[in-house]
Amino acid sequence: MKFCSVAVMVLLVIIALGPAKWQPRTGLGWQIEHFLGYFAITSMFCLAWPRPFVVGGALMAGGALLEGLQAFTPDRSSNLLAAVCGAGGALAAALLAELFIRAFANKAGKAGSATYLEK
Repeated sequence: MKFCSVAVMVLLVIIALGPAKWQPRTGLGWQIEHFLGYFAITSMFCLAWPRPFVVGGALMAGGALLEGLQAFTPDRSSNLLAAVCGAGGALAAALLAELFIRAFANKAGKAGSATYLEK
């Protein structure tokens, strides 16, 4: 899973800084595409590295950096709203992953204590 996460990140950098015609489009609008793309990538990274706030923060910063670097490409421009949409997707995925991690930890803790009390 870690290898796939790194491969997806390399692909994201190539798509973000490559020619505009390489960028896949879904027809949903670029704001939703940025949000969903970073949501999916952050979710994948959180499965590989279960530290959601670290992963989410790193991907939020990385997304903003990629958006800023697009100002130096000949056929693209940087857009603050695109960076915010990407950061929102990363944040939402990190918060959801943290919620699931805590919920499953509490469930496992309660099950373990009930078994201990029964003995």
